Amino acid sequence: MQATELSRACEHVGVLGGAYFFELETLEIGEKQGLDGFELYFIGRGGVLGDVEPAVVASAFGYFNPELVDRMWRSASEKVLPRQGARLYASACHELGRSKLADLPELAGLCSALEQVNEAADPRGLPLYAAHRAEPMPSDLPARTMQLLAVLREFRGAAHLCAVVANGIDPKLAHFMRRPDDMELFGWDTGETVVAGDEDRAALQRADDLTDRIVARAYGVLDGAATKSLLDGLAAAEAAL
Repeated sequence: MQATELSRACEHVGVLGGAYFFELETLEIGEKQGLDGFELYFIGRGGVLGDVEPAVVASAFGYFNPELVDRMWRSASEKVLPRQGARLYASACHELGRSKLADLPELAGLCSALEQVNEAADPRGLPLYAAHRAEPMPSDLPARTMQLLAVLREFRGAAHLCAVVANGIDPKLAHFMRRPDDMELFGWDTGETVVAGDEDRAALQRADDLTDRIVARAYGVLDGAATKSLLDGLAAAEAAL
């Protein structure tokens, strides 16, 4: 797989893998358990780690203010068990796939390619990805494809967080450089001055390059036909969603 193809694939997976997070149907699933959308997000993504302390979830999520993670995790955990919350979130993921992807002619090829990448990915040092990957997969193609997209989104996200830390960047600063308008959403004080210098930007580029090298090993198992199936399928899925 060429670098440009890898970039396109990861960009699509990043969008598609989180498409169910705040869908109306997803929020309704949470509401039945007394969870608001943010509580469901934290217990849904982090619940695969089990009944852990909030600091463990904060370390896996990386870019959120740990105080926000602590508050959301404790509040959500009082309403549902973490693993239960993870399964609820997964069910929302599955239903979005069934409602939006079932009629895609590219679906079988896309699912096959995603499975090859997921099987080739190395989960060592990536606990959030490893936990998501260990969850049971549905048998029907639309739901299975959607879950694979979510799992591979966690793969690159976890790899990137490791790369950011390895290059000496505070994840808070990395988040500011990438998405400055989302600081409040991630629990940070928007009145605080955050300054990124040239070295910070260079370090973030090195982190991006390292992330690509990590995930390229997994995507590199795809031959030309499978790469085409992946890219065509991802484009079709994004249009459908």
